[in-house]
Amino acid sequence: MMNLRTRQAGVGSRLFDTVNVLFLLLLIATMIIPFINTFALAFSTNFASMQPGIVLWPKEFSIEGFGTVWNRMQLYLPFTNNVIVTVAGTAGHVVLCAMAGYVLVQPLLPGKKAMVSLILLTMMVPGEAIMIPLYVVNKELHLLNTLYALIISGLVSGFSVLLMRNFFLSIPMEMSESARMDGAGDLRIFFTIYLPLASAGLATVTLFEFVSRWNQFTPALLYISDHAKYTLQIALKSLIVDTDSTSSNFIITTNVRMAGIVIALLPLMLIYPYVQKYFVKGIMVGANKE
Repeated sequence: MMNLRTRQAGVGSRLFDTVNVLFLLLLIATMIIPFINTFALAFSTNFASMQPGIVLWPKEFSIEGFGTVWNRMQLYLPFTNNVIVTVAGTAGHVVLCAMAGYVLVQPLLPGKKAMVSLILLTMMVPGEAIMIPLYVVNKELHLLNTLYALIISGLVSGFSVLLMRNFFLSIPMEMSESARMDGAGDLRIFFTIYLPLASAGLATVTLFEFVSRWNQFTPALLYISDHAKYTLQIALKSLIVDTDSTSSNFIITTNVRMAGIVIALLPLMLIYPYVQKYFVKGIMVGANKE
């Protein structure tokens, strides 16, 4: 009887594992196939990319789509704007959120719990609820149609502040006290002790913010109406959604659209492998520390 039950349990376990594997393979296919199709069409000729069906390998290899979207459609302008906004915004976000997290771990800071509660409260407010007030503020500051509006937008977030605070809480307070006894000030302690020991947290916040800013769409749509100041996502929207030809003799073919998408994906694909090793560690440490 025991052998029969053990055998049945083994069969049930194998069946469960098989179903799980098949389900995960199907889930992976739904994400990988469109990705491969995008690259295959981007590296196809104009004529081949217009053929119906899903393509997993370029039928006629060509990079003419990249040349068209980069030079003739001047995608380099929104790409440059996107780089400026992403790099400047991410750098400012990481520095300010790290400083705020450092302040919140100081033992003698009055009202720490109230501050943390207020920061948590800001995370409960949906972005749509403050969209119009933010537009009015940027208008009054004369920031509309400038890249400064996109850089300042979201320069500090409650999530990043609390994540950095949790990382800093894992650093022994005795280290900063010893540094103070040697005459070090807060800035020196922050830059020489806390930041190096919280590299995983910095990498996590940097990755989150870089991806968010690189892909941001709503702020650019809200604050920018000048074509010269368009960011990459707005340009891609015009490239993919608009079906009108840019001139009477030029039609935007599928490989041109897909080439624009590939160009937008490349920076994210390049940066992720370098910070991925810190990513899981950063999330786990930041989530578990009370």
